Amino acid sequence: MLFGRQSDVTGKGWFRKDRRPWRLSAKLLIASSIATVIGFSTICVSVMLDMRRGEEELARQTLENLAAGIDADISRNIELYDLSLRAVASNLVMPEIKGVSKEIQHLILFDHAATARHFGVIQVFDAQGQLTHDAASLDPAPEDRSDEEYFQVHRANPDVGLYMSRPMLRRSAYSIVLSRRINDTDGGFLGVVVGSIRFSYFHDLFGRLNLDPADTITVLRRDRTVIMRKPFDLDIIGKNLAERPKWNPANLKEGGSYAGIGPVDPTPRLYVRAGTTNQFFVVVGKPLASILHLWQREVVRIGAIMIVLILFVIGTTLFLAREIGRRAEAEDKLEELATTDALTGLKNRRKFDIEIDAEWRRAARNRTPVAVLMIDADHFKSYNDTFGHQAGDQVLVGIAICISDAVRRASDCAARYGGEEFAVLLPGLSAVEAFTVAETIRSKVEQWAEDPNVTTVSVGVASMTPTAAIEWPCLIEAADKALYAAKANGRNQSVVAAIPQLALVA
Repeated sequence: MLFGRQSDVTGKGWFRKDRRPWRLSAKLLIASSIATVIGFSTICVSVMLDMRRGEEELARQTLENLAAGIDADISRNIELYDLSLRAVASNLVMPEIKGVSKEIQHLILFDHAATARHFGVIQVFDAQGQLTHDAASLDPAPEDRSDEEYFQVHRANPDVGLYMSRPMLRRSAYSIVLSRRINDTDGGFLGVVVGSIRFSYFHDLFGRLNLDPADTITVLRRDRTVIMRKPFDLDIIGKNLAERPKWNPANLKEGGSYAGIGPVDPTPRLYVRAGTTNQFFVVVGKPLASILHLWQREVVRIGAIMIVLILFVIGTTLFLAREIGRRAEAEDKLEELATTDALTGLKNRRKFDIEIDAEWRRAARNRTPVAVLMIDADHFKSYNDTFGHQAGDQVLVGIAICISDAVRRASDCAARYGGEEFAVLLPGLSAVEAFTVAETIRSKVEQWAEDPNVTTVSVGVASMTPTAAIEWPCLIEAADKALYAAKANGRNQSVVAAIPQLALVA
């Protein structure tokens, strides 16, 4: 009998080990699917952000090159024009020029002056702001420029050097005026030499560039006064952007870039600033929507693919998890069928052996007692032969109900041990406590039975605290001996097994 029980335990242990991985696999499947989705989503987001940074960096480099090219072209023309202004200013203070005719003076002053269709005529104004020389005429009409900004700046400050004015209307054309101070040998103020660059130069320069309609190019003085802007807008030209209340000039430092809303319009752009002279700097802007257009299209495409893959993974995971759940549920039902007695609804002997083995090990660790009741129906064979198998089955069902009513703890295990024999596992109970439960079961059966002489039960009680030298079959054997003693003493009674002899008869 001992070998049979060990075989059952081994078989049941195999069944549990065969079933548990499927349940773990369902959890691992869901966890791995979630981890996979999160991992791929993280990688995808990281790649998308890298692509965005790459697009922004490429746009920034392109705008830097564009701004540097525009700055170099404007600087070269201003430098060329400034050489002419310097030449006029230096020739005017030569002593020899005063003794020659107007024609010779004109030739000396303006012979090397830069001329181009975008350059205005060079003029000379004396210390009172009166026009004295004009490159376009030997006898220029009188002009008074003493109230002009550039004249007042040069008169007040001898160290200004080349001065760039605000945009203004000069000789029927919008221009920026370039001027230099004329000093005598002692550094005194003698007047101003003035020239201009027409807006047509900027229109021609910007027109040669391949730009999107929403791209902007802005040329500003160092004090952030707008000299020229594309797209052209007279409402912006001449305005000082440093005075805009919602714009922080520190956003765009020299040689730096800024992404966001600028000081002129609400369109978010990437702005790049270039400037190598003390006179002006160039800011080039490109809408962020234009820069990120291709990136956004890739985001939509890759995002759609990722959504499809995620939905596929989720759908597959849910399907497999449901199938694994169904299999686990089916296995639970099979386990229940395999461990439950079909007639009485109690656990069968196989399940009882598994439970007592587990409780015995737990009690050994905790050093607590384990009690077992072995219950047998009295005179069952004669009753079964007299009234038939169906009546006998009803008796067994009634005894099982009485046992179930008396055994209510979650750790207890009531089982049909074989034929008309039942077993009850009572972890943690001493012999006295187990005897009380046995008497409760016996009394319930006696009260339920119509004929106590036929359907009473005898109960063998045993309780042990596990040690290294004792195995649980010894507990079953002791309860069996107590049951045999109850039968021998006249049945319908409970007997507690003592180690090594039997004692306490009720």
